[in-house]
Amino acid sequence: MKLHTFKIGGVHPAENKIAAGKPIENLPLPAEVVLPVSQHIGAPAKPIVKKGDKVRRGDCVAEAGGFVSAPIHTPISGTVMKIDTCRTPQGMPVEAIYIKSDDEDREADAKTMAQRGTVVRDDNELATLDSKALIDIIKNAGIVGLGGATFPTHVKLSPPPGSKAEIVIINAVECEPCLSCDDMLMRENPREIVKGVQLLMRAAGVNRGVIAIENNKPEAIAAIQEAAASVAGLEVMPLKVKYPQGGEKQLIEAVTGKEVPSGALPIATGAIVQNVATAYAIYRAVILGEPLMERVLTLHDGINGRNLRVPLGTMLATLTDGMEPEKIILGGPMMGRTASTLQTPMIKGTSGILLDKRYAHRRPAENCIRCGKCAEACPMGLEPYLLATLSRLKEWDDAEAEKIANCIECGSCSYACPASRPVVDYVRLGKQTVMGIMRARATK
Repeated sequence: MKLHTFKIGGVHPAENKIAAGKPIENLPLPAEVVLPVSQHIGAPAKPIVKKGDKVRRGDCVAEAGGFVSAPIHTPISGTVMKIDTCRTPQGMPVEAIYIKSDDEDREADAKTMAQRGTVVRDDNELATLDSKALIDIIKNAGIVGLGGATFPTHVKLSPPPGSKAEIVIINAVECEPCLSCDDMLMRENPREIVKGVQLLMRAAGVNRGVIAIENNKPEAIAAIQEAAASVAGLEVMPLKVKYPQGGEKQLIEAVTGKEVPSGALPIATGAIVQNVATAYAIYRAVILGEPLMERVLTLHDGINGRNLRVPLGTMLATLTDGMEPEKIILGGPMMGRTASTLQTPMIKGTSGILLDKRYAHRRPAENCIRCGKCAEACPMGLEPYLLATLSRLKEWDDAEAEKIANCIECGSCSYACPASRPVVDYVRLGKQTVMGIMRARATK
């Protein structure tokens, strides 16, 4: 059987998925959580609690700060100790809500969690919910893209005027090396995921859905195929193993054969893409009435790998048992970002904690040998060596003309470079500057 994939570029990094097959471990609720109000793309959420307030598990503690925003919910019952700043993994200060529980709070949480899985909306009630009602539930539950981008899900389900969705694509690719949290979520919760996909299709008003999974996850493919066998309009599509297959534009091309035009949104192809963990969160929100308070992530130290279900706001240091690694990467080795500290909270977009010393150091950069391998690897058909040079020289007009804004920052260029040049770092910095210039120009 021929497997689908995108046409241009791509690389094949070592998978190194040592946590694959490891059951998901449910971590106990922490005694304290720190909840940053910026856990998504868009406007920060606005705290609606104050110091001294009592809150219960699942309560909204910060409301959406605009249309492109998402509310924050507490995973523990307790008392709001303060609203102050905390440090992001990169050391930047952000506003956060600090909550601490006592024995009585923990007892209440234990009773609440003993009832997890209780259906609050049965099939009869679900039948009465239209697209708007479903989108409102998703919005109020604080659900965002859990593949790492954290784009508010209700925004994707509300295309701009003139756009119409034709297909919902579920990104179950998990092409990033080392990560296996989505894989294990599919193996352990296939029926819940399929139900979540059906809800997404109803919310988007489409009759076709595709769950796209790379072919290196046979157990997940089999589990999802069995769960989806009787669902009309829903297809499970195995894909060729190639990075960055999980890029939104690359995935749309692999599944539909359509290319997202330069500068256009993915909805221009009629596709809405959502991560498989997001589909599971939607199931929990709509069927069980549970807002997004936790997520599954992979902890990978190079020797051992674990898949953990972690309450939001848990400090990363708590998860790593006091380890002092040479380098901390949040996410995977290709697109993850280096963290300066473990004294920072886990948030909605934390898909992995990578402590593997093999990724701790880069080889010294050498002179560019003009081999063109970065251009061959680029899945967007760009010329990364040129964009990196233009960025380094601050030639912003030329960088914009060479479509630096189209870069998806996948890191394929740096991975393919035999001279070990930090190509994607230069391009990423240049892209940020150019897009800032473009936004300023658009507001004039």
